[in-house]
Amino acid sequence: MNVKGNWNYPTTIWAGPGRLAELPAACQRLGIRRPLLVTDAGLAGAPMVRRAVELSEAALFANVKGNPTGKNVDDGLKALRDGKHDGVIAFGGGSALDAAKAIALMSGQNRPLWDFEDVGDNFKRVDPDGMLPVVAVPTTAGTGSEVGRASVITNEADHEKKIIFHPKMMPGIVISDPELTVGLPPHITAATGIDAFVHCFEAYCAPGFHPMAEGIALEGMRLVKDELPRAVADGKNIEARARMLAAASMGAVAFQKGLGGVHALAHPIGAVYDTHHGLTNAVLLPYVMQHNRPAIEARMGLVARVLGLPRADYSAVFEWVLAFRKALAIPHTLKEIGVDAARAAEIGRMAERDPSAGGNPCPVDAAALEGVFRKAVAGEVS
Repeated sequence: MNVKGNWNYPTTIWAGPGRLAELPAACQRLGIRRPLLVTDAGLAGAPMVRRAVELSEAALFANVKGNPTGKNVDDGLKALRDGKHDGVIAFGGGSALDAAKAIALMSGQNRPLWDFEDVGDNFKRVDPDGMLPVVAVPTTAGTGSEVGRASVITNEADHEKKIIFHPKMMPGIVISDPELTVGLPPHITAATGIDAFVHCFEAYCAPGFHPMAEGIALEGMRLVKDELPRAVADGKNIEARARMLAAASMGAVAFQKGLGGVHALAHPIGAVYDTHHGLTNAVLLPYVMQHNRPAIEARMGLVARVLGLPRADYSAVFEWVLAFRKALAIPHTLKEIGVDAARAAEIGRMAERDPSAGGNPCPVDAAALEGVFRKAVAGEVS
């Protein structure tokens, strides 16, 4: 057995209700005097954004799409440089956090963004002295981007999502305030919450030696199972919201071990069809589970026990996933969220190139991923 691995853990997290008030202290701690607050267009006029801007005396950049693009990063970088800002407040869901981290990365770089794609040692091209500090303030409990060292950005030239990576992209301080998530609609709460579960599940199943990540992944799955239904049923349940924020961060910590076929497919689907990332993952999960069953079946007993299921086997976990999605009104097929099979071969090829494919428990190629994609469009899980 291989018992060798490289392990990294996250940053400072200030967790709890009301902690947005400490945003000025977070900026001060990181030496940020002239922050640029980056968020997505949908949050631009929200009261919590206005309060964050007032608290931190930040300038606002809100030109970020639901699937952030290279142009969004370029536009944010121009705003950053024009305003002579010395730090970034990443405020919002995963899209805003990813864009903000990429903007901070690019502050003092002389290469284009795509030169830093997470391939080989590309991260060594980054001039670390040209990066700015980041305070991350998540407003959804899903991606865990607040504790991640990468951003997922769509290259509009080829309609592919690229993972931009550098170890120092990790935000310096995270303000994890559940009060900022209470207004999230139930369907978005559900989709982002299952995204957190998928992060934990794929990390647990990924090959390699990382028992610390696996332990975090298991607890993250338990938290989602217990707390997501409560958060969906009552968006003002601060305890459930707080625990879901923790689960989201735990998922991103855990997936340092790896991801897999769900994300390998979700990235090109999001780039081509502009689907919501968390929802896409939620739809895809059982189809990828079935494909991976030979490699993961022996490991599902522990997952079943952690989830408190009546049987400790693969079938129990699979049946629970289907029931959990249904209870949270997650669509069963990709077709239901506007995805057809017309570009199936292209999606398969793009998914094969995605870095997440390398962490899949069963080796996958374009043909295998295309097959899973077609089943997810049609709803074939048997």
